[in-house]
Amino acid sequence: MVFLTTVGYPDVMQETPVAGFITPESTGRLKQLVLDCVDGVESKRLYGRAVDRFVEWFRKEKPSSGFGRAAFQSYKAQLIGLGLSSSTVNAYLIPIRRMTTEAAANDLMSSELAAGIKTVKGVRRHGVRLGTWLTAPQTEALIDAPDTRRLSGKRNRALLAILIGCGLRREEAAFLKVEDIQLREGRWVAVDLIGKGRRDRSVPVPSWAKEAVDEWTLAAGFQSGRLFRAVNKGDRLCSDSMTAQSIFEAVKKYVGKIGMESVAPHDLRRTFAKLAHKGKAPIHQIQLSLGHSSCETTEKYLGVEQDLADAPCDRLGLRLSSATGQNPTA
Repeated sequence: MVFLTTVGYPDVMQETPVAGFITPESTGRLKQLVLDCVDGVESKRLYGRAVDRFVEWFRKEKPSSGFGRAAFQSYKAQLIGLGLSSSTVNAYLIPIRRMTTEAAANDLMSSELAAGIKTVKGVRRHGVRLGTWLTAPQTEALIDAPDTRRLSGKRNRALLAILIGCGLRREEAAFLKVEDIQLREGRWVAVDLIGKGRRDRSVPVPSWAKEAVDEWTLAAGFQSGRLFRAVNKGDRLCSDSMTAQSIFEAVKKYVGKIGMESVAPHDLRRTFAKLAHKGKAPIHQIQLSLGHSSCETTEKYLGVEQDLADAPCDRLGLRLSSATGQNPTA
């Protein structure tokens, strides 16, 4: 008989048979195999959290079927029942599917059981998500929000300028180095960035963003290594790097200051795409800057499939009566 356990959860279903899924000795190895399947600190964190969440659910629910297709379907139903969005539910399911694939590949569970779990489909998303974008005035207000009399303010202004001016992901900004920004063909370019899916790209840097970067590095007193670094409450450098989570918190602080609490850091990437498109930049060039594998993904960032400025409802030719309730034709 084989039992389920997991590192960090010593009381997890110690006596539940799981059809050859995993042994107590192999759990740590399996979780590491799952994390090794993804690149980037943030992706590893999300995968690890998804695995922990599933194990916690399994510990509480103790499905009589053990770990298998039925249990996976039950877990999916539980996530949907919480009212989570389809994309969030799928984000929690994908790592568990990967876990079973790795388990089968490493002889920790049968390939038949893994194949059965793989047939459970994710949640289909209906319609098109309406993204959040900042207008040009809102974007300028956001970049100018940090107090540049302080070292932390100079860093945060440079950070916002790079995120918006180059359309970088948080993790890409966290790993960006001073020496990555080089002169190419008479302009500044962040060269050879490794993004999502290990795709390599180079991204042009606007002059105003480079000026903000120079102001920050000059004040901080360094000219190489990680571009964005931690600053303590005493307004002094305290580390030679900055995490993606710290970048998230810094962005949320300033979007709140300009009254845009609903804006997430990733929306700055959408804003880059939207403003570039409004400025007549070709979609394929925006796609290259963002590092998207398909133009369809870029179009979702742009919201080009839904024109809010000239919407169909504006062309219905209808007119309501005034607030007094009188019929305009009476």
